[in-house]
Amino acid sequence: MLCDDVKRVIYFFLDDSLGDQKRSSVEIHLSNCPDCEIRVVIQRRLRGFLRKRLTPIAAPETLRVRVVQSLRAQ
Repeated sequence: MLCDDVKRVIYFFLDDSLGDQKRSSVEIHLSNCPDCEIRVVIQRRLRGFLRKRLTPIAAPETLRVRVVQSLRAQ
């Protein structure tokens, strides 16, 4: 895997939504590439910071009802 490949899948990697083979390839690349490893560390820290600072806001009940009705209609 190349650095450009890691850049394309970094968010999927951090979300743990890659398949086993691709995740393994990214991990191997990160163990051999300090630049990409630093990029991942920075993204993890940024995500942690944002999670701590942002409060989840629930959607209004009327919106939830409209979405459910729309999905049922499909």
